[in-house]
Amino acid sequence: MTTAPTGDAAEFLGAHPPFDALDPDELAALAAVAEPEEHRSGTTILAEGLGPPAHVRMVRAGAVELVHGGRVLDLLGPGELFGHAAMLAGLPLGFSAVARGATTCLRLPADAVRDLLGRPAGLRYVARSLLAPTLLGEGGPEPARRPAGELLRAPLCTATPATTIREAAQRMTACGASAVVVPLDDGRVGILTDRDLRAVVAAGTDTAAPVSSAMTAPAWTAAADRLGGEVLLDMLDRGVRHVPVLDPTGRLLGVLEDLDVVAATTRSSFGLRARIARAATVDEVVAAAGELTPTIIGLHDARVAAADVAGITAVVVDALTRRLVDLAVAELGPPPRPLTWLALGSLARREAMPSSDVDSALVWVGPERDAAAAAHSRALAERVLAGLAAAGFRADAHGAVATNPLFARSYEAWAEAARGWLRDPTQERAPILVSLAVDARPVWGVRASGWAGAGSVPDVFRHARRHPDLLRLLGRYALAHRPPTGFLRDFVVEHSGSRRGRLDLKSGGLVPIVDLARWAGMTAGVTSASTPARLRAAAAAGVLDAATAATLEEAFHLVLQLRLAHQVEQLRAGDVPDDLVRPRDLSAVTRASLREAFRAVAAVQRRIAGELDLGVR
Repeated sequence: MTTAPTGDAAEFLGAHPPFDALDPDELAALAAVAEPEEHRSGTTILAEGLGPPAHVRMVRAGAVELVHGGRVLDLLGPGELFGHAAMLAGLPLGFSAVARGATTCLRLPADAVRDLLGRPAGLRYVARSLLAPTLLGEGGPEPARRPAGELLRAPLCTATPATTIREAAQRMTACGASAVVVPLDDGRVGILTDRDLRAVVAAGTDTAAPVSSAMTAPAWTAAADRLGGEVLLDMLDRGVRHVPVLDPTGRLLGVLEDLDVVAATTRSSFGLRARIARAATVDEVVAAAGELTPTIIGLHDARVAAADVAGITAVVVDALTRRLVDLAVAELGPPPRPLTWLALGSLARREAMPSSDVDSALVWVGPERDAAAAAHSRALAERVLAGLAAAGFRADAHGAVATNPLFARSYEAWAEAARGWLRDPTQERAPILVSLAVDARPVWGVRASGWAGAGSVPDVFRHARRHPDLLRLLGRYALAHRPPTGFLRDFVVEHSGSRRGRLDLKSGGLVPIVDLARWAGMTAGVTSASTPARLRAAAAAGVLDAATAATLEEAFHLVLQLRLAHQVEQLRAGDVPDDLVRPRDLSAVTRASLREAFRAVAAVQRRIAGELDLGVR
């Protein structure tokens, strides 16, 4: 690698967005940390699934292909940036970046560009690049490519110009909306948003005054047939978070809000993870973790999908874990053997809720009977789990924790245990241990950084389909939890104790789907993956028919959304989040949807149970 003159790099960076908005001093500072990289044709510069990257790259010369699933999504030329989306989101890359021909890139440290991309010019650049159809997957109903009229979610709340500000605020609360729209006599509209209300309060304005005195009029509006991505970019350019949407006849349909999920996560989780990474002590880590609760509430209020909120929660817990491990290593000294910290359970699948506990494991490279490695691992695990508990993330109460010798062992010991479960699945607790091990995901250490010699515990199960006895046992294990389909058209609820009259959304709703997806995914040859990804893989492999997989995935998202909504309300009230809801507190529509979802899952279970009994599977 050679070093280019700083002035030359500054001139190049300054000629391309988003860095063309920087002043000369900022540009010089960025150029000073830019490193040129030379790549031969066909070289994988960034690999799919790794990340989040510690650097972003700008093509200096040559070209870079973005590849996913064997398909070229995009071809980038000089002046184009890549890797920034995964860096900002803190998530693994969704594509591989491959040099087409001899290629030179400028490598820029994430810390040097993160704040720059958070500025208005940078945010517009990020939004435009992330909304490009080639980077949004295989097509489908992503917000950027759908008409704005199809994206309306919040109920329409209206008022007249003479409505008082107080009454307008009351209407917004009753509607569950963050803006009220005021139709005007000339056919245009005004708008009063929650931000306007805060300004009213701060200025001491009399709330008995008419809403016309505080609203923005005429409001900028969008046509219902404009693409969501285009509307979002206009919103970013205009600095507004709400836009009334009109049909072709000028009829008011609703208000579109801050569509950009990536922008929402940028504002909330990126800064939080940066503060965690900078924490110098456990107390500072714990203090930073306190910001996760308002982040989750804010994301939910912004109508970010529950699956995305769960993924962001897991990403933040990963950041907490990594920082706590780093602090423990600084205190204890380096591990005697190369070591990996594994997330298990919902954290591993990135399906974590505020109520989720921490399932964890450790694996080291080397002999099993290494007293020094075992002692260091236990001391490290004790410190990390204590730090996570102080931050509000309790360890698994059933013993699936890295301080338990059963979950802290050498890679070869893990692999041998896994092979033993494959050979003899009737061993005590085998289905439970297989379910945990196959979910495992590296968070810190040699596997997390891509060291090839570390091995992977879930990979031992990649050929589980060759062991039908294990799969049949896991299938029956997946049928052990039955959804509460109800008696006399009602849900099955607890009948005594503190849970009386309540429905457990996790054990009754989510676990049956998660277990079925794990079994189906393993049958299809998929190991560590999310529940929706396992269901899709099972459908692609013919393990489940497409309709069954879609039914289970739809039920999964419905229950996850209800869990999040329930727990967010508990967080607002300062209560400890749980999964227990009173069916009578749910709306009639929600009850009906939930009941149908449970019945659909139960029908799938009955069909699979029959096939297992007949030896079809």
